[in-house]
Amino acid sequence: MKRPGRDDAPDRLYTLTGGRSWSGPDNPFDLVTLVLAESGPTLGMQSEHATILRLAQAPIAVVEVAAELGLPVSITKILLLDLLASGRVSARHPQTSALPAPDILEQVLVGLRNL
Repeated sequence: MKRPGRDDAPDRLYTLTGGRSWSGPDNPFDLVTLVLAESGPTLGMQSEHATILRLAQAPIAVVEVAAELGLPVSITKILLLDLLASGRVSARHPQTSALPAPDILEQVLVGLRNL
């Protein structure tokens, strides 16, 4: 069974990233990081970069971008770093809702027990 991205020729992936195989320790991208395009594709741009910019017209997760491109997440992160460095995309982590204070949760639990 052929899996997209996993069975691609290594030389193709090497070419896509300009020979880079690691995105670095301070990479702002993880699987759920939301990416948003700050500009549109331009002439002469690498096709994968242009596709990312089209996909990211609305916020989209890194894992979704990788799936749409049919590339491994590690390769997608390198491509996203290129676009981030040139100011063509912005990245942010999804907002997590703040958990209520433990004392409020305890009061709710007490109230439920009293029912």
